[in-house]
Amino acid sequence: MREELYPQGLEIVTVALDTLGLKVALPFIEAANPTHPSLIDEAHLLDELFGITNVPSGIWIDEQGVIVRPVEPAPLPLGAKSSRPDKSGAVAEETRAYVDEMRAEVKKMTEVSNIRKDYDKYVPALHDWVTKGADSRYALSPEEVLRRSRPRPAEEALGAAHFELGQHLYRQGKTELAIPHFREAHRLQPDNWTYRRQAWSMANPLQGPTDLYEGDWLKDTRKIGAENYYPPLDMD
Repeated sequence: MREELYPQGLEIVTVALDTLGLKVALPFIEAANPTHPSLIDEAHLLDELFGITNVPSGIWIDEQGVIVRPVEPAPLPLGAKSSRPDKSGAVAEETRAYVDEMRAEVKKMTEVSNIRKDYDKYVPALHDWVTKGADSRYALSPEEVLRRSRPRPAEEALGAAHFELGQHLYRQGKTELAIPHFREAHRLQPDNWTYRRQAWSMANPLQGPTDLYEGDWLKDTRKIGAENYYPPLDMD
């Protein structure tokens, strides 16, 4: 998509949200072999600043730095791979094997096929905005952007503080002290999948069951129904 739309003035910036940083995110960035800026947010600042609660999410920002669509699911076909061959030889064979193994394991989860996939709506809307700019019906007014943006009640602010403390303690190697803070963040922000998935993945790369947390990705997805994992796109 970036290769197609960049000549028309669109830049795509991807940001991996992961407390473990390069250790976890770099293999996937290398395997994708992107030409666009690919950043890593170890502090989950985008969660705090923009209200991201799951990935992949997208934010549309115009040339003046104004948000024209707030955070919303940014779906793309599952398992999409870069069409650009790796000519640098920089991607180690073990890195490719790890990424392919993770993809294969995810595909085994039957719930994945039931997750709402609105990329047939999202991608054409993005093309429309790139072509028409502010005249696109998908470019929202500042008032509508604010209306659609997530509020930050006291419980969510406290949950964010607990999550930040959990990250700090985890980086210090104090895992046992970090876990109660992650659990409290999950309790205070039950709809924040980013917080839950981060904690689960640090205990189990596939976000599977452990003794550390009550839930896991598959269990909690089944609880709400895979079709409700992402909210529907509001492109009307």
